[in-house]
Amino acid sequence: MNKTEKEQAYTAALAEIKAVLQGESQMVLKMSTINCILKSHLPYYFWVGFYCMHEGALIVGPYQGTLGCLHIGLDRGICGRAARLAQTQLIQDVHADPEHLACDSRTNSEIVLPVFDPQGQLIAVFDVDSTEKAAFDELDQEFLEQLLAEQFAQSALEKQFLS
Repeated sequence: MNKTEKEQAYTAALAEIKAVLQGESQMVLKMSTINCILKSHLPYYFWVGFYCMHEGALIVGPYQGTLGCLHIGLDRGICGRAARLAQTQLIQDVHADPEHLACDSRTNSEIVLPVFDPQGQLIAVFDVDSTEKAAFDELDQEFLEQLLAEQFAQSALEKQFLS
């Protein structure tokens, strides 16, 4: 996808997500809906899902794609690194990253973003894999960070202040 096509796909996907999830507060429903809509709008998404924090590690949550890793320690993998550092990981070639866990050998690039609650606590990481190398860039990062903040941190904060 070129930049314009990608911007259009994200704009449409985020508008649809916002409309469908308006007023929704249930985390699993939000995660499932986000996965479904993004995967349908962005053809280079091979695997998309959430790994949720549970007892100091990550466990697979709602996702779409092939079987994901079930448990990931914070000391392992790109997802673990994103959680450990609380920073987005944008990986152009997962095979060149020594921390990459190969849940599916067809993955060639990946973006993983930390997901925070309104208090700033890490609640999950959002993981997107592609079979294409260098599928993700700063545009993906910008749109996805905005989406996650709106759906998991900012929207809940706004509700607290409005009630």
